[in-house]
Amino acid sequence: MTTEQQTPPDVRRVSEFLQTFCVVMLAGGAQTLRVERNARRIGMAYGMAVELAMFSRHIMLTVRAGGESCTAVRSLPAGGPNFTRVQALNALGWRMVNEHLPLEEAWQEMEHILALPSVPPVRLCLLVACANAAFCRLFEGDAVAMLLVFVATLIGFSVRQLLGRVGMNPKIVYLCAAFCASLTASCGVIWELGTTPQTALGVSVLFLIPGIPLINAVQDILDGHVLMGIVRAVQAGMLIAAIALGLSLTMLLVEGAGV
Repeated sequence: MTTEQQTPPDVRRVSEFLQTFCVVMLAGGAQTLRVERNARRIGMAYGMAVELAMFSRHIMLTVRAGGESCTAVRSLPAGGPNFTRVQALNALGWRMVNEHLPLEEAWQEMEHILALPSVPPVRLCLLVACANAAFCRLFEGDAVAMLLVFVATLIGFSVRQLLGRVGMNPKIVYLCAAFCASLTASCGVIWELGTTPQTALGVSVLFLIPGIPLINAVQDILDGHVLMGIVRAVQAGMLIAAIALGLSLTMLLVEGAGV
């Protein structure tokens, strides 16, 4: 017995649901295979076949049932990883299959998930700064280095949030954030604060490393989604290059100051 066997949903309505479901999961940091499996599983629950093609900035979705089909192209929204949303949508997908949720009820639950508030920017900034300071200690930085990294991360992450809100190119955002964070941490090198100022300088930009895109790139390639994996790897590589350039600018300034 499939979901809504007595009153099967419209193919177009299922397509609209899956479009939103898939783009939110991809934008939230889900790997390609996970999104594909969820989409096909939901389609099968309603007695429909789903074909999905995913690219770096768009998805193409086709839903078929009997002689009727619906094909749509949807752009991926901008935004950072949100694993709370990804986990909730993944759980919703399984509930639609196991509990035979009506489509309209699933729509309401998805809208509720999308309306959940994200972590406040100030709290997120403080948490990231604490985590980066902990990384500094992991690399044997002293208390002064940890404090420098904490302050540098606060400034760099604030710059990233501010420039991101105005819609600046992500590469420029990462370059500016890396430069501001490393420039702040370089005060320890210039004024010889603590015993490990070089550690603080190196660790100050670690909060910018795009770990999620790199992990997803490897997973996508291993899962056979080579195109998507290569795209994600290239995008992550460009961000890493921007971080390296921002750090290099700071080191040039420090060397120019004769330190």
